[in-house]
Amino acid sequence: MNRKIFALVLAMTVVLSALAVGGGEKSVVTPTSALQWKNAGVPGVSTAVVSGDMAKGASRFYLKYAAGLVTPAHHHSPDHYVTTISGILVLTVDGKEHKLTPGSYFALTGKAPHVARCDGSEDCVMFIESQAPWDVVLEEKK
Repeated sequence: MNRKIFALVLAMTVVLSALAVGGGEKSVVTPTSALQWKNAGVPGVSTAVVSGDMAKGASRFYLKYAAGLVTPAHHHSPDHYVTTISGILVLTVDGKEHKLTPGSYFALTGKAPHVARCDGSEDCVMFIESQAPWDVVLEEKK
């Protein structure tokens, strides 16, 4: 099985698992061709929501970083759970770099500060399950 098919199967597994845990929701099936990518208000960053409302509560969505993008240090208020779908994401948490290739998973809880970098020539796409309204809070420079 090639990497892209594996990543797609993994993403769909995450989506279906999240729906099963969420309870009370209708089934959702969203092929990649139906994703509606929207600019996230930051150059090189876009999102595609598959369930919920990022601004109002729990949600599940794809997040895309353009190749070469480096975020400033930041955190998110809600706990969130992430699977890397494509690209090479380098995540720095607690001063340690983690190279995350497709299929990699991470959970950021308790407003964990982090920096993300999209290495290589391919965009980085992640699938995120957020437990509450999504935000981006920049860390104060020391």
